[in-house]
Amino acid sequence: MPQTPEGGGGSDMGPMGRRKALYAPGAGGFNPGTMPWPAHRALAPLLAVIFWLAASPALAACTDSAAPGVDWQRCYLDGQSLGGVDLSGANLHDASFTRADLSESTLAGADASRAKFLSAKLKDARLDDARLEEADFTNADLTGASLRDADLRRARFFRASLRGANLTGARIVGADLLNADLSGATWIDGAKICAEGSIGRCE
Repeated sequence: MPQTPEGGGGSDMGPMGRRKALYAPGAGGFNPGTMPWPAHRALAPLLAVIFWLAASPALAACTDSAAPGVDWQRCYLDGQSLGGVDLSGANLHDASFTRADLSESTLAGADASRAKFLSAKLKDARLDDARLEEADFTNADLTGASLRDADLRRARFFRASLRGANLTGARIVGADLLNADLSGATWIDGAKICAEGSIGRCE
């Protein structure tokens, strides 16, 4: 009879025997590391999807009701009637509010960077301390809105109405104010009141 190697505990199997042993059920369970290369390739797409889902952030709940801290990132709320709602501290990054009514609403401390407020109504809205970098307010009505200490860098206010708005402490580097109406607005220094007819710049 063949002898086991000195100090060994098993028989000397050939290549076929070793391959069968890899797939034999054992106490250790199935080990994917023992799988042949074709099987690894077949599983690769599935594993990639699993890892992508695990690493991706949770999807925004676009059907959630308006509330402080709500997550509406990348949600479409075009034409919605949201007057007087409290969205303070909300995540509105890259969301769309085209033609929505946000009059007298509160967006204080919200992250609305890259959000779209095209032709939206934000009359008397509070956007103090809000992150509005690269937000688009083209043709929006921000009459009487408060934007104290808001981050408006590279935001677009083309033909927007900022009449009587409060811009005290706002950061406006790179903001587009072309044809924006700033009549009666409080300028970023908190002292200067823009003259009537101030279009595109505070006179």
